[in-house]
Amino acid sequence: MMTDFDIAGMLYTASVWIVPVLLAVTFHEASHGFVANLLGDTTAKNLGRVTFNPLKHIDPFGTIILPALLLLGSGGRFMFGFAKPVPVNFSRLNRPRRDMVLVAAAGPGANLILAVLSGMALASLTALPPQSSEWVARNLINSVWINLVLAVFNMLPIPPLDGGRVAVGLLPDFLAVPLARLERVGILIILGGMFLLPLIGDQIGMDLNVFWWLVGVPASALMNFLFAGLGLA
Repeated sequence: MMTDFDIAGMLYTASVWIVPVLLAVTFHEASHGFVANLLGDTTAKNLGRVTFNPLKHIDPFGTIILPALLLLGSGGRFMFGFAKPVPVNFSRLNRPRRDMVLVAAAGPGANLILAVLSGMALASLTALPPQSSEWVARNLINSVWINLVLAVFNMLPIPPLDGGRVAVGLLPDFLAVPLARLERVGILIILGGMFLLPLIGDQIGMDLNVFWWLVGVPASALMNFLFAGLGLA
């Protein structure tokens, strides 16, 4: 049976993650649509997706329910989710292959900018009264973390992630074509690496947490680098 203390702790945990997550996924998706519109494809704009209104980008299960269940179930140690993908018609871009790279990179780029801005805001928290600074600080720290995780994760060179599309656009055809074909099974590869391999590792006594090696470690290094640069380390 859950106590009032447990419920209060869960609510506090949720309260310091909701805003950072919503801002991170909203800016990520809106940036895809914004850059696509600049480069000739108005699909996202016509559907109202070039906006910073989070309601336009939220997937009820992927953005709210799944992250909340994983976050609360892991005691704040793990979270995964997704927003509604912004539709892009690459054939309508001015220079499809080059512009596909720019559109794909826009989302992780927006997350990196948000991470830096959140770090800068964190460095300025002395202006807030002590009673509110702790909660705001936790939101900002989580904002830095989730934005860096999203940036690194989405730049993994596996379609349909942004990094996969960037790689397809940059690689020569003999490498780009087979990589592009992975898009049909890419999500299965990603989910297998995130969930199945660690479970197998637990059974055989090996650390197979590929997600942490490929995403968590680089994101942690970037966070330490950012905080050191801002004098927060």
